[in-house]
Amino acid sequence: MSMLFGTVRRAEPLERRESADPPIPPNSALSSSYARVDLNRAEASLQKVAVWASVTLLAGTAAMLPVDVLSGTGADKRERPKPRWLLDPAGDGNGLEDWTWQLMYSWLLRGNGFGLVGERDPRTGAATQILLQHPDEVAAWKDQEGKPRYRIGGKEVPKDQVWHKRVFPVPGRLKGLSPIEHHALTVGVGIAALRFGSQWFEEGAHPTGILTSDKNLDQEQASTAKQRFLAAIRGKREPVVMGAGWQYKAIQIAPGESQFLETNQFTSAECARIFGPGLAEVLGYESGGSMTYSNVESRSLHLLIYALDPWLTRLERVLTELLPRPQYVKVNRNALLRTDLLTRFRAYQIGIRNHFQTPDEARELEDRPPLTPEQITQFTTLPPTGGSGASDSTSQEE
Repeated sequence: MSMLFGTVRRAEPLERRESADPPIPPNSALSSSYARVDLNRAEASLQKVAVWASVTLLAGTAAMLPVDVLSGTGADKRERPKPRWLLDPAGDGNGLEDWTWQLMYSWLLRGNGFGLVGERDPRTGAATQILLQHPDEVAAWKDQEGKPRYRIGGKEVPKDQVWHKRVFPVPGRLKGLSPIEHHALTVGVGIAALRFGSQWFEEGAHPTGILTSDKNLDQEQASTAKQRFLAAIRGKREPVVMGAGWQYKAIQIAPGESQFLETNQFTSAECARIFGPGLAEVLGYESGGSMTYSNVESRSLHLLIYALDPWLTRLERVLTELLPRPQYVKVNRNALLRTDLLTRFRAYQIGIRNHFQTPDEARELEDRPPLTPEQITQFTTLPPTGGSGASDSTSQEE
């Protein structure tokens, strides 16, 4: 395999391990008790919608943002060609987006990213092929000498074949802190509340109504009245006519009394905040407050500042470690802050007028080609707009 940095030393063929067990047990395999929530598998926490929404938002956004390889800073900053391996770090044909999603998924749910190193650059020794492993299939610890040890799928693997990047590091521990394990009680309460509500309404744990009579009824009379009433309403949406002395009252559970909705809403907000401050508000979960957004840009900026940016910074550091110095990786955050058309064009106008950017740079941001000589001639012959000169005109789309 030809790579940018020379001939690559190929390691032993990677054994692709996949668990035969389903990540989430079917409902039939769960305990009949709604209160028992097993979060030993990372995917089990995704049964909570707020956890699923948070993970998919952060992982999906990080995976979709474009990645640039640069060198230098300031006036010396230059964009560099991406090495071929960076386009598909796992070497499985699924690309960088798929690899980034898997890494973010492992970080968010388990606080650790593990991989098997398949290839290394012969000059730098940096890994150029990393096949990510399910974090629940990896055991990591320090031996008596303090050296890292790893076991993947029940088989011990040499340290130099393991790629391990953690978040939320804890002093004295090899593995990073797992957000789901640390907040298992909050996630478990949310899932348990949903199960309890489902059993309450589906398993007939309460009567649907009460049929009463002014007369004293024995067991046989009460049973006959019940059967006749059920026969009259079964499969029909017509009014029921009852004689004098009979009354029917439906039993309806107030959400405020059952506390299903309140508990679910509170735990949803708490679960979202596990993955970053402000994420609950972005997803629309409220607990004791409210937040509105004037436009899409404000919402995206809130997400970037309070929740997403720390994860993007970690991703940049991880990918930069795989590049030769002084190259580094930068995630293009501007792709997330997509403003409305008028706001963008006004920003381009200000940038061009103050020589902060050129018309061609503004056009590139709009996925348009550079101006041709004929187009430049047309713009220069137009009268100035607003007294700001021809440079302002060039920022407008023809």
